[in-house]
Amino acid sequence: MLWVLSLHIIFLTIWVAGAYYVPVVLAGAGRHENKFTDPPAGIDSMARFVYTHIATPAALISITAGSVVFWLNQSAEFWLIAKLTLVTMMAACQASMGLLIIRVERKEYAKVRVLSYSLIVLLSLLIAAILWIVLAKPAIPESLPWTL
Repeated sequence: MLWVLSLHIIFLTIWVAGAYYVPVVLAGAGRHENKFTDPPAGIDSMARFVYTHIATPAALISITAGSVVFWLNQSAEFWLIAKLTLVTMMAACQASMGLLIIRVERKEYAKVRVLSYSLIVLLSLLIAAILWIVLAKPAIPESLPWTL
């Protein structure tokens, strides 16, 4: 069980690093939004490589290892369900990065910087919330009418 949890944390760290790297690179490409010059060659391919060969496989391994930990513990506590909800939102951010990469590859630089920075802020909030939930393990709020 401990090795699966370690695998989950290691690949989660790789996923987060890749998830921060891709929007930063794409924001650099978005600097050319109102100019007649193209960004330096290779920015889109660098972002695509990190996205397809590092961040996405790490996300899949991390989510799979986390699911195995969930299955081995056989628990359905409130904090775990809340964490899984936030991880789902993080996976949606990952998919959004792919759409941003396609936009840069098509040389559609409009709002790429704003969208990239928005992704970075959203990822930061999600990661902070996930860390808080995992470390604090809050109970079900009394104001909710249902229990797990």
